[in-house]
Amino acid sequence: MKISSSYLMRQIAGEHIIVPTGEAAVEFNGLITVNEIGAFLWKKLQGEATEEELLQAVLEEYDTDEATARADIRAFLQKLEENGILRQ
Repeated sequence: MKISSSYLMRQIAGEHIIVPTGEAAVEFNGLITVNEIGAFLWKKLQGEATEEELLQAVLEEYDTDEATARADIRAFLQKLEENGILRQ
């Protein structure tokens, strides 16, 4: 999985915002705000990453249990997929 090159993440007023560019800006009407872990996952998805690789990275970086991390990662990936931001 990898983030589409048509989307960027910017930090604006202390918030992490996903911003569409080019044609995506015409098709996607809005912005997505993500939390710290969402921003962490976004950075990992700038290159190719599997769900398992993301899980291991989150478990190494944050004090959380595997079940919570897995559920949060799946929800984040689903949101990206629903909005056409994630490429398989």
